[in-house]
Amino acid sequence: MPLQNTTVAFIGSGVMGEAMIKGLLNQQLVNSQQIIASDPHPERLQQLEAAYQIKTTLSNSEAGMQADLLVLSVKPQVLDKVLSELRGQVTAAPLVLSIIAGAQIESIAAGLDNARVVRSMPNTPGQIGQGITVWTASAEVAPEQRAQAQALLGALGDEMYVEDERYLDMATALSGTGPAYTFMFMEAMIDAGVHMGFSRRDAERLVIQTMRGSVEYAIESKLHPAQLRNQVTSPGGTSAAAIYEMEKGRIRTVIADAVWAAYRRAEALGKPK
Repeated sequence: MPLQNTTVAFIGSGVMGEAMIKGLLNQQLVNSQQIIASDPHPERLQQLEAAYQIKTTLSNSEAGMQADLLVLSVKPQVLDKVLSELRGQVTAAPLVLSIIAGAQIESIAAGLDNARVVRSMPNTPGQIGQGITVWTASAEVAPEQRAQAQALLGALGDEMYVEDERYLDMATALSGTGPAYTFMFMEAMIDAGVHMGFSRRDAERLVIQTMRGSVEYAIESKLHPAQLRNQVTSPGGTSAAAIYEMEKGRIRTVIADAVWAAYRRAEALGKPK
């Protein structure tokens, strides 16, 4: 049990922070009294207390001083302020884990005066234990601490360790932001269904189950997506007609440009201001 007798403190208790709390408790990796969450909004802390019976505080410093494992889950725009509040309070914390887009290990380590930092990028499906998190660790993070990080991130679903931190910005653009691309594609299909004459409820049902089934089929088949697409594309058929229009509209280029734009933005978030 990597997290046995470990106090996990969450600095920032938004959607992903709550997903991690829920995952830790659901998998019985910790008990509720091993978790403390800080947030500037009292009503948010009341919600978390009621839902999970965890400890809460309005003070980042108070949460940080109690932490064996400190989770940074704030917005990138407020990170500098949060680090200044915590500096000197978490120097002795065995491990710091960040899920903040663009925030580099070096900056976090310097801001906290603590070199034991894990940087990670989870994604939205982690809220239901179906996400994937890419992560890496500084050289100062010991093997047993890596096991703690792996256990915590595994509570969100799958996890993938990488040796080079540069892959984190790439993961932010691909898997971290990826659900937004998927949801937009779903939305466009649903709107097309409504335009043809389906009720919105029926269009949503058709599209969501089609997406779900296609992903499950891809996993089970172990085939490349191009092979799967060819399976359903008959010469002169409806799929061929649809794909022709997508290719004419440069769908591959648009998607690639979007991913690269997200990658550049992730890199920019990590640069010193």
